[in-house]
Amino acid sequence: MSLAIRVIPCLDVHDGRVVKGVNFRNLRDAGDPVALAAAYGAEGADELVFLDISASSEGRATTLDVVRRTAETVFIPLCVGGGVRGVGDVDLLLRTGADKVGINTGAISRPQAIDEIVERFGNQVLVLSLDARREEGRPSGFGVTTHGGRTSAGLDAIEWVREAVDRGAGEVLLNSMDADGTTGGFDLEMIAAVKAVVDVPVIASGGAGSVADFVAAAGAGADAVLAASVFHYQTLTIAEVKAGLAAAGFAVR
Repeated sequence: MSLAIRVIPCLDVHDGRVVKGVNFRNLRDAGDPVALAAAYGAEGADELVFLDISASSEGRATTLDVVRRTAETVFIPLCVGGGVRGVGDVDLLLRTGADKVGINTGAISRPQAIDEIVERFGNQVLVLSLDARREEGRPSGFGVTTHGGRTSAGLDAIEWVREAVDRGAGEVLLNSMDADGTTGGFDLEMIAAVKAVVDVPVIASGGAGSVADFVAAAGAGADAVLAASVFHYQTLTIAEVKAGLAAAGFAVR
């Protein structure tokens, strides 16, 4: 019996509001994060991901107040990322109400942060948030980016994800920066490439536009499927995505 595919809305938060753009640019307001979180909880979301998308590029901590109010409102797992550097940030977010914490730039700049966080809190708490895009000259053809996809980290995405999981990351949030916000479909090749080298759950992110896109991502090996625009602007409902996955033979909750 395979595990159920989780369906996860993502709240990209900037200045206390949920926003969505294409490739993290031309951001549009999509509403209040706490109200959206409550609606998604009621609609049957399996988890929520909350990303403070400008925390790393602006060098500041995640908006704790919004995280606290969101955690008080919803009763499904909440993963929070943005500006996480080490044990102290994770401790603060867990105390504020996060169930899991995503790390991206902080782990790239200091990989041993992964070891320290896992040693302190366990691997189930730590999600490697990986913003990858196609990059010539990389062994796998995929490179790692930071700062909302604006900066190349100079790393091969597949080599980095393998190292991060070896260090103890318990889950991978795999976001295709090429596909992000385009609604043109997930990067199935990237999902399959990551799944081939890790034995932890992989959350596919970036590019969802139709129910068929979610089904294709699950078919490529994704353990969970994440989207923002299609849910925020009510192009699709969580129930429609789950029905499509179930019809294609995937277990859903």
